[in-house]
Amino acid sequence: MKTVKIKKVLIAVDYDPSSKKVSETGYAFAQSMSAEVILLHVIADPLYYSSTDFSPITGYLGYKDFNPAILDTMDGLKEVTDTYLKKIKEHLGDEKITCVIKEGVLATEIIQASIATHADVIVIGSHSRGWLEKALMGTVTESVLKGSKIPVLIVPTKKN
Repeated sequence: MKTVKIKKVLIAVDYDPSSKKVSETGYAFAQSMSAEVILLHVIADPLYYSSTDFSPITGYLGYKDFNPAILDTMDGLKEVTDTYLKKIKEHLGDEKITCVIKEGVLATEIIQASIATHADVIVIGSHSRGWLEKALMGTVTESVLKGSKIPVLIVPTKKN
């Protein structure tokens, strides 16, 4: 039997505070195999980010350092996202971590990024939403799991 060597781990994060747990778990997983780490955030819909009342970016406290108007442009969103990923990288304490920002459909872009980076594993969180939300929208994690050709490590992030 041939053993698969894990060389690259892609960690997909959003702006939810649970991303800390996802990134730490993914990083520990990668470190245990001396694998390269790639942090990924996908910007899904720029309009979704522009309202600070309902924006997913409100889970990221560092966004308050930016002028709210910056969230109205794709360049502004990318700047905030770049800062966010760099803060995660700094928290993990590893300058070799690669940060990637994509835009588009979440699950599709996560899978495409795994292909483009030649990742061996995708690490993603599962927010454990209610059954109605899952039935109506599905979940990004479920879509990645179904569409990926490589293993997916799901980190449960359900709030207790």
